[in-house]
Amino acid sequence: MKQIYFPEGTKLQDAENLNAMQSVEQLHLAAKRGQILEALAISCTAAHDLVVELPCGRAIIPRVECARGITEGTTRDIAILSRVGRPVSFEVVDALSTPILLSRKRAQERVIDWAMRELTAGDIISAKVTHLEPFGAFVDIGCGVPSFIGIEHLSVSRIFHPSERFSVGQSIYAAILGVDPEKERVLLTHKELLGTWEENAAFFQPCETVPGVVRSIESYGIFVELTPNLSGLAEYRPNLQNGDRVSVYIKSIVSARMKIKLNIIDRLCDQPPFQPPLHYFITEGRLTEWVYSPPDCTSRHIATVFASE
Repeated sequence: MKQIYFPEGTKLQDAENLNAMQSVEQLHLAAKRGQILEALAISCTAAHDLVVELPCGRAIIPRVECARGITEGTTRDIAILSRVGRPVSFEVVDALSTPILLSRKRAQERVIDWAMRELTAGDIISAKVTHLEPFGAFVDIGCGVPSFIGIEHLSVSRIFHPSERFSVGQSIYAAILGVDPEKERVLLTHKELLGTWEENAAFFQPCETVPGVVRSIESYGIFVELTPNLSGLAEYRPNLQNGDRVSVYIKSIVSARMKIKLNIIDRLCDQPPFQPPLHYFITEGRLTEWVYSPPDCTSRHIATVFASE
C-alpha cells in the first residue's frame, strides 16, 4: 500500500503545490487535472466560509464545502473555525470566478474513497495529531480527514493522558487496526511501531543510571518509564507523583520474566516537564502480527494480531 494522501500542511511549501497556484491559468489546469493543493486559510467569514489567499488571488471555500459532514450536521462548525491560520487542502472548483471557488470537502471525499478501497489492517501510514482528549488522540490521516487512536493503543507503557505521549501538530506514524466502510471510519493503533520489549531493553544495561518518568505508583512499588514501550519497577518511595522525572539505577534486566528492577536515585524536580521522544522501529509496510513479549518469556504474552477482512 502506497500512501497517496497526507495530513494538511505536508506539501504546503512543495514547489509543485506552489507552482500550481502562481497564475489563474495554472490554477485552471490544476482544476482540470483534479490536483489537490494546499494553502493557508487566512480568515473565516460570518457565514463560516473559509477565505484562502492564493498567489494568484483570493479564494473562498463555502461553508458546505469546508468539510465532510457539515451539510449533514455530523461535523460541527468548530471544525471550520479551527482551520483559520492553518493549512487547508482543497480541489479547485472554479479558477475563473471571483473570488476563486475551492472545495476541501471534495479532497476529503477522495481520501475516504481511497482509504475504504486500499487500506487494510496492519498498513502503516503517516498522520498528524490534531486534538487530544483524556481518552485518546485525534489525528489527520489526509486532507483533514480525522481518525482516532485510543489511549490504550498509544504505547505499552501506561499513561494517564495522551499529552504524556503526543503534542498537537506532531507528525507521527500509525498502524491500521481496521476499516469500517459502513461508517467510513479508519481505526488506528500506535504502540506496535515503538518496538518490542527486547528492542527497547537493548538500549539499557545493568548498573547504568538513567533518567525515567514515574507512570504508576502502587503499594508494592513504582513503575518508571524508560522509553515509551518499556518500564521497570522500583521499590516504593514517598513524595513522588505520576509524571515526575527521576534518575534510576538499573539493578537487573531479566528477559525471561520481562522484568527490569530499578532503584530510584533522585527526583529531578529542577527539570522542566518531559515528554519522552518517540523512537519508531517500523515506519512502512504492513504488519500481520506484532509480539511484544520476548521469545523466552512464558509468564506473559503481549501481542497484536492484525486481522484483514
